[in-house]
Amino acid sequence: MAETPFTIAIPQEKLDILRKKLELATFPDELEKVDWKYGVPLADVKRLVERWKNGYDWRKHEKQLNDGLPMFTRDIDVDGFGTLNIHYVHKKSTVTNAIPLLFCHGWPGSFYEVRKILPLLTASSPEHPSFHVVALSLPGYGFSEAPRKEGFSKNQFAEVAHKLMLALGYHEYATQGGDWGGLITNTMAVNYGGKHHKAWHTNTPFGLPPSPLLEPLSFLRFLVTPLSAREKEGLARTQWFTNQGSGYFAAQCTQPQTLGYSLADSPVGLLAWIYEKLHNWTDSYPWEDDEVLTWISIYWFSRAGPAASVRIYFEVMKGQVNTALSMARSTIPMGASWFPKDLYVLPRAWVRRNNHVVAEFDHECGGHFAAHETPSVLADDLRKMFGKGGGAYGAVPGKDGYA
Repeated sequence: MAETPFTIAIPQEKLDILRKKLELATFPDELEKVDWKYGVPLADVKRLVERWKNGYDWRKHEKQLNDGLPMFTRDIDVDGFGTLNIHYVHKKSTVTNAIPLLFCHGWPGSFYEVRKILPLLTASSPEHPSFHVVALSLPGYGFSEAPRKEGFSKNQFAEVAHKLMLALGYHEYATQGGDWGGLITNTMAVNYGGKHHKAWHTNTPFGLPPSPLLEPLSFLRFLVTPLSAREKEGLARTQWFTNQGSGYFAAQCTQPQTLGYSLADSPVGLLAWIYEKLHNWTDSYPWEDDEVLTWISIYWFSRAGPAASVRIYFEVMKGQVNTALSMARSTIPMGASWFPKDLYVLPRAWVRRNNHVVAEFDHECGGHFAAHETPSVLADDLRKMFGKGGGAYGAVPGKDGYA
């Protein structure tokens, strides 16, 4: 399981094929004056495609990624699934006793999400803790190898992440995750909590209300306890997502292979499928076209192809309709950050029911991609949680993170 330095170097042939596909793109028609009501506006997609084809410089952004992110690959043995070659970013702080922290992305994210927050987390200061940061590309994402057999679900993703930390010499560590990264780090908290996994933080906190049949007293307390104005707004956002924004979820949970043909063959289709989420899941974030195209290009040029990234939905959900049902009860210290434009913005009491919550952060703005959209805010949450006086201070023995 030796570590190998990694440099992104997409073959020119793949760039040439991408350009040809963009030149041959066929666009759909569009109804008048509907803006985002039916999905991504045609004008937005045409603008982005034109930029991708005749202005966007992948080599420039490839170099920025290579220069800014220390990247590596390593073989990880997964029980029942053989060996997978895993891509990851690993940047150590200059602070000797920095806290080892695994950063775990979801869909449609990638290792790219750690780019802005990485220098903040590894910064040395007597005022706040510092972290050794590991940000893996999940199997089937970015430049990690994808599993070749069915059944690769949350336990296997957690196993890969855990074994990566052990291979790097981090036998005791903390984690931060959002989207599927939140579920994966939750699974790590359950499977490896206590001995190895010492504390976890998520910007996608899940929870369910008490059951009237199984927990009648808790259910009654829930009924008579008023929700705050922010919690009511959060449930309204959750309802919007459930009713108007979750169609992709049903498709990726049930027939990911069918969808995969479009994602793998059409760069325009891939662009529209993901750009919709970048727009709808953020809080008026000022996306730059090149920023969007770098995000999408990482999927287009990914090692296994973009179709591999959506299979996690099928494997984890297995017919379930609520992601929260996949979250298991954990006992190690947990921190949660709520952002108003996330997808599920649930009441605090629901999250506390299944977690040992030691730190809560409620923000006035921000969305689903917190590390990318509001990196300083998320970094500050982690510093407060693991810093002196925080609920997880000293959670990793001998690693308080202070210079």
